[in-house]
Amino acid sequence: MRSLSFYVLRQIVGPFLLFLTLMTIVVWLTQSLRLLDLVINRSQSAGMFAYLTMLMLPTLLTIIIPIAFFAGALYALHRLNNDSELVVMWAAGFSRWQLAAPVLMAAAMAMALTYLCSLYLVPLSERTMKAAVFDIRADIGAAILHEGSFTTPAEGLTVFIRELESNGEIRGILVHDNRDAKRPTTYIAENGMFVETTEGPRLIMRAGHVEQSENGGAKLSVLKFDRYVFNLDQFGSPQRDSSLEIHERFLSELLYPQFKNARQARRAGAYLAEAHNRLSSPLYVLAFALMALAAAANGATARGSYALRLLAVSVAAAGLRVLGYGVQAMAARAPAWNAAMYLLPLLASALATADLMGAPIFNMRPQPEPAEQTP
Repeated sequence: MRSLSFYVLRQIVGPFLLFLTLMTIVVWLTQSLRLLDLVINRSQSAGMFAYLTMLMLPTLLTIIIPIAFFAGALYALHRLNNDSELVVMWAAGFSRWQLAAPVLMAAAMAMALTYLCSLYLVPLSERTMKAAVFDIRADIGAAILHEGSFTTPAEGLTVFIRELESNGEIRGILVHDNRDAKRPTTYIAENGMFVETTEGPRLIMRAGHVEQSENGGAKLSVLKFDRYVFNLDQFGSPQRDSSLEIHERFLSELLYPQFKNARQARRAGAYLAEAHNRLSSPLYVLAFALMALAAAANGATARGSYALRLLAVSVAAAGLRVLGYGVQAMAARAPAWNAAMYLLPLLASALATADLMGAPIFNMRPQPEPAEQTP
């Protein structure tokens, strides 16, 4: 019996990991597209893009793991049933509750992974990504030091560099400052250098001139210079925000938040709802495990009833998870709904257990035909 349990466990873990990998790749690719604009405009490397997208994985996994486990468990149990392996197990004395043991063991592993992501990895990765994105936006040098092309590191500023030498020397500089549309200013220099000072980034231009247009281009003033220092502080990112958003907080910071402003205090319900959502969302793995077991473990009693049972439990699982997200949104406005976040998966688990014990909840069992009357 122990060998059969480990066999069933392996049959579930394999499809679960397969579905988890495929779903994560698909969702990860779609979500990572929003980072392309930042990486390209700030002239970041492919390694930085990969690093930022990897930081998105914990948040995605908290959503994907329960769905992938349900799909993997239902597929594995369906295959065992379709190949008549379950019939052989039961004929050998393997009960439905013994079959439930490896399914629940796999669910426990998936729940542990979900809790790890939800309670620790998600806030840690969100904080790390926030700091990395801030550093990228603040690195004005990486945005303008792009050889041979016009770059727009900030609104109203256009920079062109003809040649960038290995020692940091810049040949051929054009800077167009159009923040004041009535008086646009253009800086042209033969050479220069970008430096980071204690006061901030500076672009030092040498042997050039400044052209400033006034009155809609009717007046043009030109000023030559031997050395000009252009302040780039004003085009960098704003000061680093030390306040934490909801998804960046650990569980203790959600349950006992320290509000720094009135806007955060007004969202106290959302903080509490997020905390309860992180604690309750892994319970859907348990509910989905029992639902998949209830749908597949009872066997096909009539043509078409088995397919209807699988369809019914799939629709029920999808509806259950969507309803859970709706309850979380309501709990953010009314804390009394927080208890419902736990009740939903626990109620689904209870109904699936009742179905395993014989109650026709997910099962489309046909009514027995009346016996023929003998004359």
